Amino acid sequence: MGKYCFGIDVGGTSIKCGFFTAEGELLEKWEIPTRTENQGENILPDIAKSIEKKMEEKAISKEQVTGVGIGVPGPVNKNGEIPTAVNLNWGYKHISKEMEELTGLPSKAGNDANVAALGEAWKGGAAGCANVILATLGTGVGGGIIVDGKIVAGAHGAGGEIGHANVKHDETDSCNCGNKGCLEQMASATGIVRLAKKALAASDQESALRAAGDKLSAKKVFDAYKAGDALAAEIVEEFGDYLGGALATFATVVDPDVILIGGGVSRAGQPLVDVVEKYYKKYAFTPCKETPIRLAELGNDAGIYGSAKLVVE
Repeated sequence: MGKYCFGIDVGGTSIKCGFFTAEGELLEKWEIPTRTENQGENILPDIAKSIEKKMEEKAISKEQVTGVGIGVPGPVNKNGEIPTAVNLNWGYKHISKEMEELTGLPSKAGNDANVAALGEAWKGGAAGCANVILATLGTGVGGGIIVDGKIVAGAHGAGGEIGHANVKHDETDSCNCGNKGCLEQMASATGIVRLAKKALAASDQESALRAAGDKLSAKKVFDAYKAGDALAAEIVEEFGDYLGGALATFATVVDPDVILIGGGVSRAGQPLVDVVEKYYKKYAFTPCKETPIRLAELGNDAGIYGSAKLVVE
């Protein structure tokens, strides 16, 4: 087995690259721009060139490299194929096969949120745990599920897409996915703003949030909540009810060692965990009630760690 590996996390604007030892020590990280023009035809060749350059710089041979792992935004099946990745302008692509042809190195691919969960289970907030649920709260709600140390990708690569669990059956607004009432509409950064706007419109209660106007954000909601704002508390409790309830449902399926919350919204810290935990415990099946809920620890590096782990199993 090689001594080194590469972990790549492909985003819509930039590609994060990590150079690791096979034991999971991050030796160096860098970024290159994501060139999405012409159906994203340059993305994989750009990554291959960047890896080759790094190998030259470090004077390492292909024999010393275990492989290249890649996380991408979209549903990836166990063969490393993706039907489409909207943010990258990709249609169908056999990512791992193309990457192997470009670099001459073994390659594996996975969904970005799934590999982030794998990274957290390897070297982050769930280090040493075999069964993990990760919820990432950003512009949307992503998720990753690890069972017995392996990513649950499912038949269509849609395993762990927890943001599209239906949590509000009578919702009339549509989610980006086309359905109505998804967790993403309630627990993402944009979802929290949506809840806040509805609460502000339905109440004439005094609140610091009224002054925010168009600048209303999830961070402002949580800052007001921490400062004791009563309306912000109602919004945060509603968010906690949706997310805590959904996590309790997922826990009956996975029975995780730990549940992690990551993504930009998780910067609200322990007060966010506390409100989610309150509702999780209310709804959880008895054997799962004491499952710890923690903040993810690797931040933006979770994807490169998890991608690297794909090729050192």
